[in-house]
Amino acid sequence: MTTKDNVLIFDTTLRDGEQSAGIGLTLDEKMEIARQLERLGVDIIEAGFAASSPGDFEAVCAIAKEVRTPTIASLARCVPGDIDDAWEAIKGADKPRIHTFISSSDSHLMDLLRKNPEEVLDQAVSSVERARNLCDNVEFSPMDATRTDIEYLYRMLEACINAGATTVNIPDTVGYALPTEFAERIRLIKENVPNIDKAIISVHCHNDLGNAAPNSIAAVIEGARQVEGCINGLGERAGNASLEEVIMTIETRGDALGVTTNIDTRQIYRTSRLVSDITGFPVQPNKAIVGANAFRHASGIHQDGVIKSRTTFEIMDPHTVGWPSSSLVLGKLSGLSEVTRVYGK
Repeated sequence: MTTKDNVLIFDTTLRDGEQSAGIGLTLDEKMEIARQLERLGVDIIEAGFAASSPGDFEAVCAIAKEVRTPTIASLARCVPGDIDDAWEAIKGADKPRIHTFISSSDSHLMDLLRKNPEEVLDQAVSSVERARNLCDNVEFSPMDATRTDIEYLYRMLEACINAGATTVNIPDTVGYALPTEFAERIRLIKENVPNIDKAIISVHCHNDLGNAAPNSIAAVIEGARQVEGCINGLGERAGNASLEEVIMTIETRGDALGVTTNIDTRQIYRTSRLVSDITGFPVQPNKAIVGANAFRHASGIHQDGVIKSRTTFEIMDPHTVGWPSSSLVLGKLSGLSEVTRVYGK
């Protein structure tokens, strides 16, 4: 029997998720979410951006000291002070990680950083080296990687792996890529970065065009073995890849994908509701996996099928994600089977 590859789940609800306009989490709220993410079984929790504020630093420290099973990461720009602050915040963790990033696309280099490509490449390498001198587990992200010149991206990734990066993340920062394009970029990176076998390939996809989860799965098919995202698809602008969607795609279609995760899927619904309650961001009723209608059936044809056999119209058992059960909604679309079930003959 073939052993399935494992895909690491990197949760950034407490960092990128908190960047959702209108969300501001207290230390206690972050701790409650982090504890639930540990129960869910995520492999890495990005606990925050330690250098961004004293409050974020305190939260990352607290999570690193209490939440023991997952790797605890802090984001850091490719700036010495950020990297040092990240290490100070996470050094109490059993499994700490520094996640450092810098822009790489022409648009970002010219309009955001206003530096030339060689300056940025040198800054990336020196920052990864600094992080690796502090921490054995270092992730590097070239921001806006899907709009970055591919040859420059190869050079940057190779140099940063040589400098000590153990994970290289390919972010679709503005949600621009199509799944076919993103899969091709991952394939080309594997073929053209000579030392890519020395690092895990991660992906971090935004949902501006609604492709964050499909792009993540396309990357997994091409060999990415870490997926980053948020519970309920929270995050900057239109959000990040919805982790529950990525996880249950892997769980449900493992036969086709040949991969698995370490997630306890029975904790998905509870985690989703906790994050929704704390952030005040409701989950839309027709949201995949965790929406109120995800396992509710209104059409008479569907109700008749589910009464006869659940699998006729449900590809997932609701219990596997923590739902108590599916339900049939009695209404104008209900057929004889549902009316008979409710009222008898």
